[in-house]
Amino acid sequence: MLLPGPAPDPAPGPGQVLIEVAHANLTFVETMFRATGFGPFPTAPPLIPGNGVGGVISAVGADVEPELVGRRVVSGTGGSGGYAERVVVDRGAPIEVPAGLPLDEAVAMLADGRTATMLVRAAGLRPGDRVLVEAAAGGVGTLLTQLAAAVGAQVVAAAGGTRKVALLRERGLDPVVDYRQPDWTDRVRAATGGVDVVFDGVGGQVARDAFDLLGASGRMLSFGLASGTWADLSAELAAARGITLLRPSAAPAQLRAFTEQALAEAAAGRLRPLIGQRFPLEKAADAHAAIESRTTVGKTLLDLH
Repeated sequence: MLLPGPAPDPAPGPGQVLIEVAHANLTFVETMFRATGFGPFPTAPPLIPGNGVGGVISAVGADVEPELVGRRVVSGTGGSGGYAERVVVDRGAPIEVPAGLPLDEAVAMLADGRTATMLVRAAGLRPGDRVLVEAAAGGVGTLLTQLAAAVGAQVVAAAGGTRKVALLRERGLDPVVDYRQPDWTDRVRAATGGVDVVFDGVGGQVARDAFDLLGASGRMLSFGLASGTWADLSAELAAARGITLLRPSAAPAQLRAFTEQALAEAAAGRLRPLIGQRFPLEKAADAHAAIESRTTVGKTLLDLH
């Protein structure tokens, strides 16, 4: 259960900075951690969830350059502590937000932007590739559609429900299919003849159906499990069909580089995050409920300032 409450004001120690939080990032995985108790959190309550924030550095600890005070940054928190007015992180954790990029958009890009950038790199997209993006109305999905189109790929967007389908069409995507409809794969095949790349953000049966749309030399990259389970696809089956299954990961330095690249693209206006809903900090439980109901679109933020 998520309940608002007081916590001691953190103070930066040696090699640390204090961030006055303006926006906190929420993810589907955090709702699963809360519901199951499984995750990178201490077991003894109380705990403060949240792994991504944006704000202004207001104080620094010993051995940290004082000119950092006042800089706008986004930062991971190490797995917890982000749903708070102030957080302390190591000096090397924050990434400065490019000039001209609003803080809320930067926070929306923090986790989703680096993930989408990493996925597109791992997929090795080429002009003319036929690309299916599942959960295309989600935070990562909306960015994947833009990045794939920028490469010159033919993008098919798949989302669950008429509201999300309509939203994607309003954003200029075509074709768009509703994967809750039984004939959705037929619609994809009719539009494209099959696909070369699947970005799987749903898992479960949707992912298995999407897998069947891939031809030889196809690539399937899984990044989410909105259905509650990962795709149950064996490496042996994929190899027999000449399909490569990918679940890319990256070292911390690479993840930072992907984040910086995504922020730069957003600052240049070439990548637009969709902030679908906002909640005040004290309504974090409502935000989790909205995500769990699968009614949200784009990124969900907690707004503190």
